Amino acid sequence: MDARIDYYGTSIVAKYMKYLQSAGKVLADSTLPAATQELVRLRASQINGCGVCVDMHAKDAAHAGETSVRLNLVAAWREATVFTEAERAALELAEQGTRIADAAGGVTDEAWANAAKHYDDDQLAALVSAIALINAWNRMNVIVQQPAGGYQPGQWG
Repeated sequence: MDARIDYYGTSIVAKYMKYLQSAGKVLADSTLPAATQELVRLRASQINGCGVCVDMHAKDAAHAGETSVRLNLVAAWREATVFTEAERAALELAEQGTRIADAAGGVTDEAWANAAKHYDDDQLAALVSAIALINAWNRMNVIVQQPAGGYQPGQWG
């Protein structure tokens, strides 16, 4: 399978992706735990059916020391006992933030309040931004049918 468009074959997409990558760097430098960021990116990518992002974030998380048990249970985090309360709050916010169109009210006050119990304002800002950013990447990749499976940890920096 080939992607419908070569991201680096057009100046528009190449320039746009530089901004997305810069936004990712801001998040990487934040105090939101890196493991939480990867779990959120993985869950949103699963929901959106973005194979290339599922591949990338599962591999990057494993390379950073995340266990296969936790990675395998991200899709079923509600029933899993391997996530902290803070991670569970982040995963709930990620799910609701990803599925905005499925709920008339968007993210619930309860989900927001639960996340706010575990993260300070800067971390909440990073969490919201991480959810928005991965959703942007997911949509780009799904629209162009970016193929998955060949990612190597750290390949994109």
